[in-house]
Amino acid sequence: MKKRHLLPLVLVLVACTSGEAPLQGYAEGEFVRVAGPIAGTLVTLDVARGSTVAPGAPLFTLEAESEGAARREAEERVRMAEARLANLGKGRRPTELDAARAQLAQAEAALRLSTAELARAEDLVKRNFQSRQSLDAARAASERDRSRVAESKALLATAELPSRVDEIRAAEADANAARQSLAQADWRLRQKRAISSVAGTVTETLYVAGEWVNAGAPVVTILPPENVKARFFVPETKLGALRIGQDVQLRCDGCAAPIAAKVTYIAPQAEFTPPVIFSKDSRAKLVFLVEARASPGDSAKLRPGQPLDVTLQ
Repeated sequence: MKKRHLLPLVLVLVACTSGEAPLQGYAEGEFVRVAGPIAGTLVTLDVARGSTVAPGAPLFTLEAESEGAARREAEERVRMAEARLANLGKGRRPTELDAARAQLAQAEAALRLSTAELARAEDLVKRNFQSRQSLDAARAASERDRSRVAESKALLATAELPSRVDEIRAAEADANAARQSLAQADWRLRQKRAISSVAGTVTETLYVAGEWVNAGAPVVTILPPENVKARFFVPETKLGALRIGQDVQLRCDGCAAPIAAKVTYIAPQAEFTPPVIFSKDSRAKLVFLVEARASPGDSAKLRPGQPLDVTLQ
């Protein structure tokens, strides 16, 4: 007799367990608020509330006259620094080199003449036709012209060389600094035109064309589908059986079928009443906040603030 009543008793227990009331929760969205880091007047607003955007889609443009002028100035400074660096690497101009060669030729001609005069003076002194004083003058003139030849050769060699290494390094540093300034000016100019980094729905536009937008003030708010999550509250008595990655089912008014989701967060501390209550049960129960996320396709079916019934699997 006892064995005959065992099966009906198990069926009754299963029926009672499966009929357990679902947990109460709601949908919440993590919004992407798009702002510009530089203040300016809103020139164009390229999206409207409710429209869908893709990554790279234009959102809005701020006035950028000052940034454009700064970029052009930085570009000219780069050209000037690079031209100075190139000039230092070339050495003197051809006409300057020709002048140095001509000076060397003059010095060599003067040396030949003074050398010949010195030889004649030595011969005349030997034959006692001139005094030794004239010989000393001829010898001094020859030494002078020889020194001028050496000087002209050194000047020509210097003219043919590029600038000194230290000067070239300083010019390279100036050119690199000018390029970095240009990169900064480019960045500031790009910040005046905002593009979307995510795909989603525009939920709010906070300014209209012609208004002044402060730096860091959001202009457009976007809700990506994957940023919609379910938040619900689990009694302390059920917390021990809950784990990250656990499957749950979400039901909402008007949903054709339950939505599968996975637990992604369990609050480390308890609270006595959840911030939003949809059940009629006592609010004095100790509960823990839990978050779950569905696939992006299923998350798109939910709306932030929408009440949800959550069933643990």
